[in-house]
Amino acid sequence: MLKSDKPKIVAELQEKLQSAKSINFIDFTGMDIKSQQALKRELKGADSVMLVAKNTLLKLASKAAKLPSEVLENAILKGQTAVILASNDPVAPIQVIGKFSKLTNTPQFKAGVVEGIFQNKDGLIAISKLPSKEVLVGQTVGNIASPMYMLISNLEGTIQELIGTISAKASPAGV
Repeated sequence: MLKSDKPKIVAELQEKLQSAKSINFIDFTGMDIKSQQALKRELKGADSVMLVAKNTLLKLASKAAKLPSEVLENAILKGQTAVILASNDPVAPIQVIGKFSKLTNTPQFKAGVVEGIFQNKDGLIAISKLPSKEVLVGQTVGNIASPMYMLISNLEGTIQELIGTISAKASPAGV
C-alpha cells in the first residue's frame, strides 16, 4: 500500500463507519480463507459487510467518524481486526457472529458500537444471544393478544352456560 493511498482509504472507512447502524470489531485470528468466506456470506444475508484494514487506519477512521473513545483503545485495535458494518438491522450481524463463533470458536468479539452506544465484548455476547427481531415481535403480539383471547374464551363459556340453562328451563320436564 502506497502512503498516498492511505488518506483515501481512511476517508472511505470513515464514510462507512458513519453510515453504519452497528459497528463490530472482531478478532479473526485462526480463521482460514474458507471460514472467512462462509462468514462473509452469512453476514451478507444479514445485510452486513466484513472489512479488514490495518489497525492504524481503523483508528484514524474511527476517530474521524467520531466513534466513542473506548473503541480507539489499543486493547481493541491490536492483532487481526476485522470490522463488521450493518446497514439496516444493527443486531442481526451480532447474532450471525455469535452463532458462527459457537460453531467454529472463531471469530471473537472485541467491542462494538450499536446505534451510537459503545458495547464491550460481554455486551456483544449478550446481544448475540437475544432472539431475532421477528421472534421478539411475535412474542410481543402474543402477549398483547393473550388477554383478549382469555376474555373471549370466558365470555363464550358464560354464554354457553346461559344457553344451557335457558334450554333446560324451556324443555318440558321428563322429556
